[in-house]
Amino acid sequence: MAARLGETWRNACQRIDRLDARLLLEHVSGCTHSDLIAHPERELTPAQDVQFAALLARRADGEPLAYLVGSAGFYGREFLVSPVVLIPRPDTELLVELAAARARGRAAPRIVDLGTGSGIVAVTLARLCPSAIVSAVELSAAALDVARTNAARHGVSVNFLAGNWFAPLGDARFDLVVSNPPYVLAGDPHLRQNGLDFEPQDALTDGVAGGDGLACLRVIIAGAPAHLAPGGWLLVEHGYDQAAPVRALLAAAGLCETASWRDLAGIERVSGGRLR
Repeated sequence: MAARLGETWRNACQRIDRLDARLLLEHVSGCTHSDLIAHPERELTPAQDVQFAALLARRADGEPLAYLVGSAGFYGREFLVSPVVLIPRPDTELLVELAAARARGRAAPRIVDLGTGSGIVAVTLARLCPSAIVSAVELSAAALDVARTNAARHGVSVNFLAGNWFAPLGDARFDLVVSNPPYVLAGDPHLRQNGLDFEPQDALTDGVAGGDGLACLRVIIAGAPAHLAPGGWLLVEHGYDQAAPVRALLAAAGLCETASWRDLAGIERVSGGRLR
């Protein structure tokens, strides 16, 4: 007997979260939530049944839902994701909001996103600020392919550059430099929880054993003054306990108006400063 939507959903809920089971079933079958409720007797094709069973097993083993369905939401838009890029987090929306607020006061702001990953920050800023000239730098060629696809998907123009931090930029200067770099301590036990071990570790940590998680942030902050236009801003996302040392690094780099901003959980999540 062919598998039916309702029965398949109920059985899956015994192994994984109810919402995850529904989203996986909708992804495989092409049905909507309304279809699932109104027509639980609808049958899956044999191929869909096999595909769902495989995805269910992977989710039960802890693989993130976003990798299984191939997309994740960020700032009200869907972005392509794969295991070569980090899954977007709501925390990063604060970085976008702060950057967009500063970009909107300029006629054609020049923005660069360092370590763009899937491109969510660069693409979202390009959508929010249509007059902006947006660039994005990424070391991983595979991640750049994902970012380019997301830019095309959302109909924006972003100049993608392969390389490490400021290296591909030459002597170019920008009104806004933004970055969500690796800042989790190498060996942090949280990296083995909540599916983080499925995500690219070099996008989460700086790889410095016994370090403080600030290695990438030090490089970005120290190099920013040479790539900021007068009055330009540097904004960086960082860890929950790194705001104070990041502000100290910003001040040491000669930036003024240094500050930290809290995310929706009340955590100081983004810090920044302005070139005089």
